[in-house]
Amino acid sequence: MKWFVLAVLSSLSSTSVWADDWPQWQGPERTGMSKETGLMKAWPEDGPELAWRVADLGGGDSAPAIASGMIVGMSNRGQEQVVWALSEEDGEELWVSKIGPAVEQRMRQSKEGPGGTPTVDGDFIYVVGMGGTVACLRSENGEVIWKRSLTEDFGGIVPVWSYRESPLVDDDRVIVTPGASDVIMVALNKGNGETLWTSQFPQEEPAGNEDADNSSSERGRGRFRGRFSEAAYSSAIAIEVKGQRQYVQMVGTALIGVAAESGKFLWQYQAPANRMRINCSTPLYQDGLVFASSAYGNGGGAVRLEVAADGTWQANEVYFTNKMQNHHGGMIVYEGCLYGANGGNIGGFMACLDFQTGEVLWRDRDAPKGSIAFADERIYLRSEDGTMVLIEPNSESFIERGRFEQPDRSSAPAWAHPVIANGKLYVRDQDNLFCYDVQAK
Repeated sequence: MKWFVLAVLSSLSSTSVWADDWPQWQGPERTGMSKETGLMKAWPEDGPELAWRVADLGGGDSAPAIASGMIVGMSNRGQEQVVWALSEEDGEELWVSKIGPAVEQRMRQSKEGPGGTPTVDGDFIYVVGMGGTVACLRSENGEVIWKRSLTEDFGGIVPVWSYRESPLVDDDRVIVTPGASDVIMVALNKGNGETLWTSQFPQEEPAGNEDADNSSSERGRGRFRGRFSEAAYSSAIAIEVKGQRQYVQMVGTALIGVAAESGKFLWQYQAPANRMRINCSTPLYQDGLVFASSAYGNGGGAVRLEVAADGTWQANEVYFTNKMQNHHGGMIVYEGCLYGANGGNIGGFMACLDFQTGEVLWRDRDAPKGSIAFADERIYLRSEDGTMVLIEPNSESFIERGRFEQPDRSSAPAWAHPVIANGKLYVRDQDNLFCYDVQAK
């Protein structure tokens, strides 16, 4: 069976992606949303049927990517940091590849292994390891094609909780965040790993925060630049604004935008970055607004990007709210509403906000803090204690459509995000991966 699957994979073109795949972090468009339909709108009392489960994956919070019949993830196994591939049909291991030694993280939270999701781009897979190894592997067999180091090659400083970025592949570029004082972001040639451009903070404060009030400006921590890693724990997105393609990323002290073709620094917005530099959630771009958020007593802010008469970019604050302190569970926007968990280390619960104004529409303790994904008019919430909850999005109140507990829960927080692909729900719990059938019968 293993060799049959590999033969099928090797025959696929470099642009082949199945219709309802989840080939990278936060799905096809990095929005946390799937376009899949035909899924269950409510779960039975005991939850959906468990199709299969696998064990012995190794430690880590890496959520899987699913593409062309294959499931790909990352783990620590013993003294090695590895990338693994499983058959989407039954979870059988197809291959496993070492990308370097396991990283000893001094902080106890999430030290079990990698937290980034691989990015599948046709015949190749791209990953970022905890210590800053960027690697390209062949999808067919896991062969390592090239490797770079964010620390050795670009002077990056490993963040306190290690690198946890999921690389962005856009056109011929792989976008990653070393976090060095002079190389905040870098674009690598996806074919050979060569450096295409590097981006750095400007020496002077860029335009863009003039319209923000003093309180939001003071929330920025730019004065610490260069003393710590400027890399945070977020992953970049690609957006198109006024004819300019750009990469938007949450780094240690700000939300930033750089030009896709050259890496030119365009703008920054400091308010969403907390003073602890623990900025984890992926930014959002929807309906003309860029939104980013963090926890630790901070919150989230929306900006509208404009181009001044002199050609410089401005990130003009539309609103800032402390009612969406998203820790690392992610957020989605659906029908004008922003959904996500509001809370930090001491817990929290789901909230729904008007995306254009930041007004709180509802909050509900029955929807505990956790990570979310969206598919077929339903929100999939995985709470930090491991409970899976199915939510019908509604601007007026929390509507639950089912919940269940996975078997054999580990003692670690359930931080790997849920993934929905091809009628299946994937739930990772460290060493284990559970595959549930959520297709409507």
